[in-house]
Amino acid sequence: MSGPRIIPSPNIWHWPRVYEAENRAQDIDGRIPAVLKRVAPWEGATVVDVGCGSGFHLPEFAATAARVVGVEPHAPLVRAARARTASLDNVEIVDGNAESLPLDDASADVVHARTAYFFGAGCGPGITEAMRVLRPGGILVVVDLDVSASPYGDWMRADLPKYDCAAVEAFFDAEGFSLERVDTRWQFDSRQTMRAVLGIEFTERTATRAARSIPGLGFDVRYRIHWRRRPAGLVT
Repeated sequence: MSGPRIIPSPNIWHWPRVYEAENRAQDIDGRIPAVLKRVAPWEGATVVDVGCGSGFHLPEFAATAARVVGVEPHAPLVRAARARTASLDNVEIVDGNAESLPLDDASADVVHARTAYFFGAGCGPGITEAMRVLRPGGILVVVDLDVSASPYGDWMRADLPKYDCAAVEAFFDAEGFSLERVDTRWQFDSRQTMRAVLGIEFTERTATRAARSIPGLGFDVRYRIHWRRRPAGLVT
């Protein structure tokens, strides 16, 4: 009998330092947290961050949440997340994955995943598992890239020509998720840093073409935020 699927990350697992620079550059105007606070408020709540990586987003949750649990399957990233959050008493990092969360039933208020695991068809087991650990009325919120939007989506489609954005959105819609699109800006401290980030996200050919098309130190990136609430009462 096989265990839960572990999907290796093509970027942070292999280039954690470059991915750290990418995290710092993303959404410099804070538009994603603004939406998350509206659709899945976490003040005083228990938050589970699935695929937390090196824990970059955990301190933001921990500032107002009662408890934060970062779940990560890759041992080096588990260690990095623990080091990042060592001074935060309300944060715990556990070794686990989306399809087998090491948490009790009905123990969380918000399950959050950002560009991790929940990429469309095939993530049904993770949705079921999130619903298990959520309390009635709790919310699963998934943050992913909107591949239909330029310019970032153009670069992704060049490398992933079989990716069907409409099919992914139809999957989440059929699973009962709401959707909001969020336009953000990525801004880097140097062309060198920007080029390194493009190099871990795309093939060399696409990364080179993308870098040549960017006149400055930043570019626009659109995200999709999908969210679904666990029913608070009996479903009839």
